[in-house]
Amino acid sequence: MVTKDGTDGAPLVADVMDPRCPTRVVLDRIGDRWTTLVVLFLESGPLRFTALRNAIGGVAPKVLTQTLRAMERDGLLTRTVHAQVPPRVDYELTALGRSLLEPIHAVTAWAERHVTEVLDARDRYDETAAAQP
Repeated sequence: MVTKDGTDGAPLVADVMDPRCPTRVVLDRIGDRWTTLVVLFLESGPLRFTALRNAIGGVAPKVLTQTLRAMERDGLLTRTVHAQVPPRVDYELTALGRSLLEPIHAVTAWAERHVTEVLDARDRYDETAAAQP
C-alpha cells in the first residue's frame, strides 16, 4: 500500500474509497478527456503546442494550456523550451505519463467497442424521459 507523511505526521494510506484521499485528485487528472487525448497523441513522441492542438481538435488554446500545465505539475509530461527565434516549446511524456498508456488504451478500446450501445441507451433514455409528464 502507498503511504506518504501527512501534515500531522501520520502516514497517509492511499484509498480511493476515502473521500479525503488525494488519490481522487489523481483520478480527476487522468479521467479528464483532454489529459487522455494528450497522452494518446504524445505516445509517438514530443509535439509542439500547435501540432498537439491541431491533432486533438476541438480544444481551446486556453484549456489545452491549462491541461498541459496541470500534467507537467503532476509529473506526466515535460515542457522543453528551445532557445531559438521564434521560441520553440516541445511537450513529451515522462515515464510516469507513459505508464498511463496501457490503462488509457484499455479504456479507449472499451469506448470504441461500446459506443453504439451507449448512444442507443441514451436515445432510449431520452425518448422515455420526453414521454413522461
